[in-house]
Amino acid sequence: MATIKIPPVLRPAVGGEKEVGATGTNVGEVLRGLVTAHPATESQLFSGEGELNRYVNVYLNDEDVRVLDGLDTAVGEQDTLVILPAMAGGR
Repeated sequence: MATIKIPPVLRPAVGGEKEVGATGTNVGEVLRGLVTAHPATESQLFSGEGELNRYVNVYLNDEDVRVLDGLDTAVGEQDTLVILPAMAGGR
């Protein structure tokens, strides 16, 4: 089971957990597993078309999945996904 590190902004949607486990053979399946277990995360992670929201960055073992195979990037049982919402602001 892959580990998903949950950012503070999403923790209320997963019962306050910092990490959760999810199964799947690729990033899309793992994230869909997260959504199945915690439906409130879906609108934060996915667009209406089922693609990763443009303001959400997902890293597989420190590598941005967008420079790999996106949602089709293979995931092993010992892998870690990190969800990082993009931040904006400043002066």
